[in-house]
Amino acid sequence: MTLEQGQRVKLAADLRLSGSVFPAEDAEAVAGAVAGSLSLASGIEGTVERVNDPEPREQSHEVREYVRLKSLLDDFGHQMPTGTRKQLEEQVGALEPEWVAHQEHKPRVTVRVRLDNGFVLDDAHEGVFASA
Repeated sequence: MTLEQGQRVKLAADLRLSGSVFPAEDAEAVAGAVAGSLSLASGIEGTVERVNDPEPREQSHEVREYVRLKSLLDDFGHQMPTGTRKQLEEQVGALEPEWVAHQEHKPRVTVRVRLDNGFVLDDAHEGVFASA
């Protein structure tokens, strides 16, 4: 599901947030955390305030090499001698699993949602929400 700013959503699963929790106004002034964990029940509704663009996944050397060689093969393969083209096809074939794995990895979209109970979840994965 793709979320949009202003959309009403609800938590699709129970969430347990743990770690150090500090007052937002002056986190540096507080000597210690004020809470250790917080649980939010599924079904709590809220409004999407912001959808963060996913960061593009960095390409490995193998993926970059696949793109380069595949482009070379597609653009100039018909002009190459048979042996050279066959060797290039083998190199592209050997790198194809890396390319397929890279394509299957979807970038992670995060959102900022202000829940009706006043809590704000920022940088939350869009998959923990459903349409309200």
